[in-house]
Amino acid sequence: MKKEYMLKIIKELPFDTRHVVYKQEDLEIYLWRPSKLSKRFKDYNIETNFQIWLKDKNREFRPNHLRVMIDLNLRVRSRPDLKDQLLLAFDNIYYGKDPNVTLDRLLDEDFSHSLNSLIVIGYLSQLFILEQEYGYPRESKYNPPTLFYQGWIRQFLDNEREIDILCMSVCNRQPPKVKYTSNEDKNHPKYSTETDLLWYLKGS
Repeated sequence: MKKEYMLKIIKELPFDTRHVVYKQEDLEIYLWRPSKLSKRFKDYNIETNFQIWLKDKNREFRPNHLRVMIDLNLRVRSRPDLKDQLLLAFDNIYYGKDPNVTLDRLLDEDFSHSLNSLIVIGYLSQLFILEQEYGYPRESKYNPPTLFYQGWIRQFLDNEREIDILCMSVCNRQPPKVKYTSNEDKNHPKYSTETDLLWYLKGS
């Protein structure tokens, strides 16, 4: 579903309620809105906080951003010919489009390495964007703040550096290369309201 409808579900989700947003055989992505937060989340607003869970057969856990980034890096290493299509699809998810629609042409492609199905990764990416957009309380150097995440999605798909080096950079909260964010960042001198699709591949 489009981002606006997913956000409506999140906003209207009652406390201590589980809502499945995607199901595929023995796998589920679901949302949980806790009525109480642990002390380590004391800066979070309980009204906007929600959790993203992944249930895969007997495993049930909260995935993080690295799952999406690692999966996409593995995919593009096995199918470099699909790099531009993957970048465009996940940019479209970032811009608010339905993962089912934007990923449709890629679902039948064969990838020798991945962590989950591509549609699962698409839904997780959409939810991580909404999590930061709606529920993340900290200040960001980016405007919009979600460019930190999307900049890294672009870099994991486009960059030839080794995956462990890329992961270490993200975990240390290093920013993505400015070439992946500048034209869409309102805080950057290169910001433009007339950017082309995949502008960061064109030497902008």
